[in-house]
Amino acid sequence: METKADSNLKHELESLRQQAEAALKAADTKDALEAVRVEYLGRKGRITGLMRGLKDVAPEDRPAMGALANEIQEALGQALEARLSVYLQAEIAEKLKAETMDVTMPGTYRPMGGQHPLSRVVADICAIFAGMGFAVIDDDFCPEIETEYYNFEALNFPEHHPARDMQDTYYTNVAGNVLLRSQTSNAQIRYMENHPLPVRVVSPGRVYRNEEVNSRKFVLFHQLEGLLVDEHVRFSDLKGVLHEFTKQFFGGERPTRFRTSFFPFTEPSAEVDVQCIFCEGKGCQVCGHVGWLEILGAGMVDPNVLQNVGIDPAKYNGFAFGMGIERLAMLKYSINDIRLFFNNDLRFLKQFKGL
Repeated sequence: METKADSNLKHELESLRQQAEAALKAADTKDALEAVRVEYLGRKGRITGLMRGLKDVAPEDRPAMGALANEIQEALGQALEARLSVYLQAEIAEKLKAETMDVTMPGTYRPMGGQHPLSRVVADICAIFAGMGFAVIDDDFCPEIETEYYNFEALNFPEHHPARDMQDTYYTNVAGNVLLRSQTSNAQIRYMENHPLPVRVVSPGRVYRNEEVNSRKFVLFHQLEGLLVDEHVRFSDLKGVLHEFTKQFFGGERPTRFRTSFFPFTEPSAEVDVQCIFCEGKGCQVCGHVGWLEILGAGMVDPNVLQNVGIDPAKYNGFAFGMGIERLAMLKYSINDIRLFFNNDLRFLKQFKGL
């Protein structure tokens, strides 16, 4: 039997339906429709508020009243969506009319950018070494913000070693032993710590040194580190790999020579020169009239470095090399100032489009 509370609630629901339908018909903008939705169907709307009166309805009549309320909400929601769709379609039609494009008009020329010469050189170098079986390490694996251990100590640069003076390093205020890496050789240690032997990888990346900026030096530059560790590796293997690299990078049979040098992480160590590409070995101002240009440092991995990462130097050995990307790019493209790579001068960069 329907009680007075049931009758009142039912009457109020029907009355709200009629009021909401009238408000929908009167709404002539999207904002007005949204206002109707909030007033009647919103979380704090009138229908939601009215449904709080269900607690006063007889228990046996509550399902019917709840179903009526849901029916009213659904009907109003559908009517609202139908009205809103009309406005949305009208907006789309108006926008299409305003944005009509004349396909017979000539297009607007938008010049395409080109690959930066340093990016191009890095890609070329990595492709050459990939062809010789070297994998390329993702630079994210070898961080630019590094600790002294990976930048120096694990590479056979103990504390107070005079060789540290060869690199004027940027230290950070994060901690006393945290710095901006001064060489990509940290890739050697990090990779050997986490990968099984044999290892044959190259790792390009940015490095930082507190240099006096001039046409040949900059505080930021790029290096590429190479590493091969296996059984029975010989110095002649290193010479063969680097000779093949110079031949492919500079084109043709480019004579190379190895000069004795010193690096804490290799023994024996050498610096590698190529015959001057400007004077073909005859001597000019670029090469200091000696006919040769230095391009990289290399050598056999020092046994101490292998021991630092848990590799037995009695069973395994290898070689490593590091080259300056800017130096190679300057030689290949006859660029006489390293600062041109970082000035973003379009007159300079446009020269490399299409190479």
